[in-house]
Amino acid sequence: MGKKVGLTLDDVIAAAAAIADRDGLEAMSLRAVADDLGIKTPSLYNHVDGLAGLRRELALHGARHLAEIVSSARGDGDPAEVVRRSARAYRRFALEHQGLYQALLPAPKPGEDDELYAAMAAPAAELAETLISAGVEEGETVHMIRALRATVHGFIDLEMKDGFGMPEAVDVSFEKAIDVVIQGVLIEAE
Repeated sequence: MGKKVGLTLDDVIAAAAAIADRDGLEAMSLRAVADDLGIKTPSLYNHVDGLAGLRRELALHGARHLAEIVSSARGDGDPAEVVRRSARAYRRFALEHQGLYQALLPAPKPGEDDELYAAMAAPAAELAETLISAGVEEGETVHMIRALRATVHGFIDLEMKDGFGMPEAVDVSFEKAIDVVIQGVLIEAE
């Protein structure tokens, strides 16, 4: 394998994301990415700081992609419907990009990695604006977002691990779970 001319960080991240989504985050290694790109593994060090650096870049990419998806789901309309659309978009992202979704955890704490922290906070900031427009007090938005995220993430985790064995439609169960959270948020806002 020779040096691949014109290889960019975006190329490296795209290859890593494809491997993580196809084979799982644990299968995404420097060697797997290099093989996919047709280069030698040491060449990746021109773009990332080892596996930890690659995983960080993957998390940044995933967080930015999720923020775009949540932002585009917002649109206009009733805040409850906006929250529903955001939850659906979050779930769709996680199911379509399972490896990229896995790369979003654990989330950094404030001060650990400011760039990554800001990227991961962006989807929550989008949702906070919606909740405030629904009448949720600004100081309560973090708690409501955590409740919604915990519900959606828990549902997604069970769904990815085939945790829903009953024959009833999983999509209907997801909608009902989101409705329960929305009702709780709207009652809290009153």
